[in-house]
Amino acid sequence: MESKAQKANNDIKALLKARNTLLWVTTREEFRVEQAIIMAAGQAKYPTFFWDCASGMQNMEYEIIDAGRQATDPTEVLKWIRDKGDRGVYVMRDLHKWFDPQTLRTLRNLARGFQGGSPDKAKTLLILSPSSDVPPELAGHVTMLEYPLPERDEIARILNNIVEATNAAIEKDNADPERQEKRKKESLVLSDEKRDAAIDAALGLTSEEAANCYAKSLVTAKEIDPAIVSTEKKRVVAREKVLTWIDPDPRGLEGIGGLAPLKAWLSKRKSAFSTSAKEFGLPAPKGVLLAGVPGCGKSLTAKCIASAWGVPLLRLDFGALRDKFVGESERKIRNAFQLAESVAPCVLWADEIEKSLGGSDGPQGDGGVSGDALGTFLTWMQDHTAPVFVVATANNVAGLPPELLRKGRFDELFWVDLPTKVERMAILKTNLKLVNREVSGLERLVKATEGFTGAEIAAIVPEALFEAFADEKRTLTADDLEKAAATVVPLSKTAAEKITALREWAKTRARPASTPETVTSTSGAGGRMIETDD
Repeated sequence: MESKAQKANNDIKALLKARNTLLWVTTREEFRVEQAIIMAAGQAKYPTFFWDCASGMQNMEYEIIDAGRQATDPTEVLKWIRDKGDRGVYVMRDLHKWFDPQTLRTLRNLARGFQGGSPDKAKTLLILSPSSDVPPELAGHVTMLEYPLPERDEIARILNNIVEATNAAIEKDNADPERQEKRKKESLVLSDEKRDAAIDAALGLTSEEAANCYAKSLVTAKEIDPAIVSTEKKRVVAREKVLTWIDPDPRGLEGIGGLAPLKAWLSKRKSAFSTSAKEFGLPAPKGVLLAGVPGCGKSLTAKCIASAWGVPLLRLDFGALRDKFVGESERKIRNAFQLAESVAPCVLWADEIEKSLGGSDGPQGDGGVSGDALGTFLTWMQDHTAPVFVVATANNVAGLPPELLRKGRFDELFWVDLPTKVERMAILKTNLKLVNREVSGLERLVKATEGFTGAEIAAIVPEALFEAFADEKRTLTADDLEKAAATVVPLSKTAAEKITALREWAKTRARPASTPETVTSTSGAGGRMIETDD
């Protein structure tokens, strides 16, 4: 199967053979992509030249060649390419930093002037840049390509080269006569499991970053440690400022009490991204939309899925990516998806999705920004093939546009309701355990907390502790908890009409995430441990 890098190389070769005169390649990996350009250009029978403002013009061997007295001036070099340059591909590094009216006009003239010339004089300008912001003046002339980050096979080659180089150095060191008197170094050997983990940990890094991480691991830990590589990947995600790396709940799906139908559904999809699943003919899962009452475990579920599946958890905040300029939000969101794909396999958590995409339906007061975000999200959900599992949460799913909810966007839509009787008991016990307390007589608390969300049940434990501490630090009792519960006006009362309407909506549109109470009460299912920030 053709890799993304191979496809990009073939695209470059085809564009050169078609005599495209102005290309723009977006990448953070200058050297790796330059080597690919040299190969693609050679197959298209083009020599390759490189220019930057520090070194001037260079040939394929990175030797400086004469390009006139102003070899570091971009406008002068563009004129030199036009008048004296040979047939070839001219790679312009960081040219976007030098864009001014004169440079842009020169580029436009060259793009037009290079067309229709004789084949032996064919020239192509290729702008190599980490930015994909093409000036509007060039939009009608330039062909854009985004060069992909290294995939698994390429990362594996990098790891193999480092292991081989390390073992060669160890063998040489052990052959030293002075070394014979000391303990010999043992060769670096990776088990298949650790090797796979080290490769997975480096996905999403550039080739140089991956090599540096492996080298750092060897220096600090004397071995290839996937955890060290993963730490560097967190820095990459943080640096891009479009996604947030979240630590998953280490308990996995066991951390979600109740919600048995949802957990069973997720368990069946744990290995859906594996090679054996593909060979069996299973489609890769796209994601799940969790709708329901605020404070009932949707956020916790996202964290538990990532831990259970052993993949990173990335949080996508549509609101933080929105920009007042039409088109800018689309670019930021597209960058977020590209980063998620480079880190894949992973879970992508889109929290409270209705707050950012709900305004895309009907008249808008944001200049079309919500529509940009929705369109970009829908296109990506439909087309992406990378193993990225989306977990979207929504408190008011009725406000979402219908095109987001149709079958095919998400694999399933689940409704997460208020906790049942058995679940309320388990939530109390779990939260008491967190503060190292055991309290008898909790049965009356189950009745007292009827209609509470999990977050509201969790909140009465610290409130009761404050009461016991203020009363001469005495032992916590069920009376304290009941008294704290009496001060809570649950969401089911303050927003009763809204919750009732959402339940009516969910009856025919969503699968219930919990087993019905009559079944749950006899099944011994645990309650939900709910986070207060859901």
